[in-house]
Amino acid sequence: MRLVQRHAFTLIELLVVIAIIGVLIALLLPAVQSAREAARRVQCTNNLMQIILASQNYASSHEVFPPGVLDDPGSGPIPNLPIGKHYGWATQILPFIEERNAFAKLNFETGLYAPANDTIRAIEKRIFLCPSDGRIGSGGPSPLGQSSYAGCHHDVEAPIDETNHGAFFLNSAISHQGIPDGLSNTIFFGEFRGTGVPTLGWASGTRATLRNTGTPPNWSARFPVGMNPDGLDDEGLDPIEEPAELDLPENIPPAAFLVGGFGSNHPGGANFAFGDGSVRFVKDTIDRSVFRYLGHRADGEVISDNSY
Repeated sequence: MRLVQRHAFTLIELLVVIAIIGVLIALLLPAVQSAREAARRVQCTNNLMQIILASQNYASSHEVFPPGVLDDPGSGPIPNLPIGKHYGWATQILPFIEERNAFAKLNFETGLYAPANDTIRAIEKRIFLCPSDGRIGSGGPSPLGQSSYAGCHHDVEAPIDETNHGAFFLNSAISHQGIPDGLSNTIFFGEFRGTGVPTLGWASGTRATLRNTGTPPNWSARFPVGMNPDGLDDEGLDPIEEPAELDLPENIPPAAFLVGGFGSNHPGGANFAFGDGSVRFVKDTIDRSVFRYLGHRADGEVISDNSY
């Protein structure tokens, strides 16, 4: 009987095979991560499309776009504190995103922060969360439902008030005619980065759901502490004016009126919804002046489509 000799891998051959497999995995992982991020970005775009469509449907019913934040006349500026009514734009579009039950359970007769509204405020709404936002599904450091998206209240860093230049601000009631720059040239909504610091939630019309175009997307992430140009502070915000100049309440610290800019966890920029219903990816290298023009509904500036 003839014995068949079997050949096995030598140690060197085995090591070579393992090395090749390791290289292939190393080449494959970035492609997988890139594909996952592309899918998350598509979902984020879809969220913003639903939000801007809901705002347009609101305008069709009410002849104006939803207010950035509802509060008593003359109650501004709005601090980032749980005081006041503070019903944000997200509460107003609930009936237009198939959330009529949530809208009906909000008690608009009292302030948003009243115990009667705690249950609704704690609910997480996936439409308000970008899939790339690390807070999604985690509950985060706050028991409140969070938002990855904010309405544009102003073109520079300033407190949220009734005189802002954006499309969504304190007691705003902007119609199509109230945006002479054109809906396609005006940012309505955009992403902002979740820093891990709790906000007042998706229902609150504070910096939790309102931001400005005073600094380009991801500005604070691009310029670390101590490296911000143009006299910006360590968070990438334009320095706020002294309380006396802004006539801020003396019992509230000026830092409570800081709002901040847009940004995202997507590489290179962030998604923005414009008034015409389009959603576009704006690079974080956009010229500061151009970005400010996009946040102003009536500055009269002409913007090239190739500038962002």
